[in-house]
This record gives sequence, C-alpha cells and structure tokens, in this order.
Amino acid sequence: MSRAPKPLPLTTTQARQIWLHAQRLDARAPFAHGPQAVADAIAHLGSVQIDTINVIERCHHHILFSRIPSYRRADLRHAQSVDKSVFEYWTHALSYVPSNDFRFFLPAMRQHRREGHRWYASVTPADTRKVMRLLRAGPLTIRDIEDDVLTEKEHLWQSRKPSKRALQLAFYTGVATVSERQGMLKTYELMTRHFGWDRLPKPASSKEITAYLLDRALRSQGVVSLDSICHLDAPSKKAVAVLIAARVRRGELVPVALDGAGKQEHWAAPAALQSGEVSPDLVHILSPFDPLIIQRKRTNLIFGYNHLFEAYVPRHKRKLGYFALPVLVGDEIVAALDLKTDRQNRKLLMQRWNWVGAGKKTAGRKELKRVIEEELDRFERFQLSE
Repeated sequence: MSRAPKPLPLTTTQARQIWLHAQRLDARAPFAHGPQAVADAIAHLGSVQIDTINVIERCHHHILFSRIPSYRRADLRHAQSVDKSVFEYWTHALSYVPSNDFRFFLPAMRQHRREGHRWYASVTPADTRKVMRLLRAGPLTIRDIEDDVLTEKEHLWQSRKPSKRALQLAFYTGVATVSERQGMLKTYELMTRHFGWDRLPKPASSKEITAYLLDRALRSQGVVSLDSICHLDAPSKKAVAVLIAARVRRGELVPVALDGAGKQEHWAAPAALQSGEVSPDLVHILSPFDPLIIQRKRTNLIFGYNHLFEAYVPRHKRKLGYFALPVLVGDEIVAALDLKTDRQNRKLLMQRWNWVGAGKKTAGRKELKRVIEEELDRFERFQLSE
C-alpha cells in the first residue's frame, strides 16, 4: 500500500498569491469587457452573490466591477435576459451562476418539488394554481398581482403576499426563473420558455455534483479545504473528501500544510502552486460579500484580516462601521472603509476610515493612502454611473 504524500509547506503569503490569482484579482482586466466578460467572470468564479443592501452599489454589481474595470450594469442584464448565459439560483446564498452549470442544480430543484421547501411551507395549492395560471400567460412581476389578501409573516424576511411566496416556491422548484431584474424587482418566467427548451436538461448525478463542487473550488480558490469547498453545505463533505483522496492518489492534487491552519487539511492542484507575486500597484475596494471575504475564517487565516459585517449591529457597538469595505492593495488587506453613496447629491461619502493589518504601520502610510484615494475616485464614478 502506498504511503500518503507528505504535505508541502505553504506560507500564508504564497496562499494569498494563489488565491488572488484564482480570484482574478491579480490583474487589472482579466475578463475583457461587455456581457461576455460578465458571463466569463461568473463562469470562472462559479457564482456571484446577490444582495439587497444598497447603501453603496449592490454586491453583485460590485463583485463584477472588481474584476471588470469597464463593467456596466447593463452588461449583467444582457447576460441574464438576452444572452441567457447566467441565471439565478441558490448556492451558499442567492447568486448568479453560469447557465452551463444548470444541470448541477436540477437535483435540488427536483427535491424541492417532491418534498416542498421549508421556507415556503405556508404556500397553499390555491396560491400555486393562481401563480401558474398567470405565469402561463406570460412573464410576471409581483406588482402585476393586485388581488392578494395580505397575511401575517411567519418570519422576518417573509413577504406578506401569498402570491410572492408562491412565485418564490416556483423558483426553487425550477418551474420558474428570474428572467430580468430592474433594481431588485424580479420578473419571473417559466423556466422552459425562458431558455427555449422543450424539456429541462438531464440532471447531474451525485458523483458529477461532487466533482463539480471540488472543481469549482479549485478553480476559484486555488488552495482548498473541506470547509471552503463545502461552504454552508456540510452534507457534501463526506463525498468530497473521498474524491479528494482519490485525486491525491492519482497525483492530481497535493496536500499542503498551510501556516497557522493547525490540523485543518488543505489541497491544491500542482499547477496552482506556481502562481507568481501580485503587483503592489493593484488596488481593489471589495464588497463584504466578495468571494475573497465571504468565508470569514478563511480570509482571517490567509490574510490575517477578520472582517466584521456590522449592518445589523447597534451603532455604539460597531468597530468598522455599518457597511465597511475591505481594501486590497497588492496581496494585503490594509484598510476597511465605511462608505455611503449620496445619490441625490452625486457623491461618495466617507463615514469611517479604518487601517487594518499592514495598513496600521506608520511607514509608507501616506503613499498607501494616496493610491487608495485614486481608486476611490474610480469607485465613486462607478457608483454614480448609470
């Protein structure tokens, strides 16, 4: 029996460089421009989270802007509604995902159709029949339904409109999809009619889904752990671990011993370990929902930065601010800026500037502030553009 290979030592600096390359944050414009750049970026990242908070631009636009300097909101609308190269579904959160990956989500849709969805247990057959009758007639927004009798909410985030809950259930079961967004107003359409399909594609097998989860993480993270691959998806860990072991035996993956990780195991494809240094001239003002930030423990391990999302924290207890944005300069997170867009007066407001990590050092801070302010000018133009 062959002995398991000894893990290769990996510093956090090396891990940062590998992860930044995997996230395409080590180049100024890694994805060209236009709707195709949006499709390519989402295909590479695997998913881009959607969120409703708009104290600055919503995170799905922000994440794409961080990787596509020429990004326009219309590019995402075109990719979703015209090219149909991306669609919305649940990953670790509601997200844009590549349409080419649709079959990997079909088993979850079918399960919700068979067993229901715990968030929408209150949807009645009558609500479903009503919504399906309207959907068959054409695309539908919740504003098109005017005869709802409002009901009490079962939890804080739930709508009081039964038809909205029925539409959302149709979305999770794969009967309907979001064919367009205007701000956060969603237009629903029958899934088959939106994509022009006679029937839904063949769903992926459980083995194919396991390989998809692992490959998606390797592509977008470079160095992976079971926690990072299966973020908020603990049931998938056992199957993913079996696949990792098989790939290690075949030499397709190598175990790495990441500084500070203790007993937490990490792996990488051999080619990923060749990532070079990141230019210190690159500056990115990141969304708190960016893939580089959203797994807080991983970000803290590799960057030494513990991001605090404090939108729901009482004002007097906040340390970074209501909606702080991490600032990446080269391969270091050096600041967290609490910003707010004043759309009426067309300017970006600085609520609080926090130095973190290497940014706390006095030496070189003046130059660091200068390059961040240059990026803030570009960020402000994006915030205020149409």
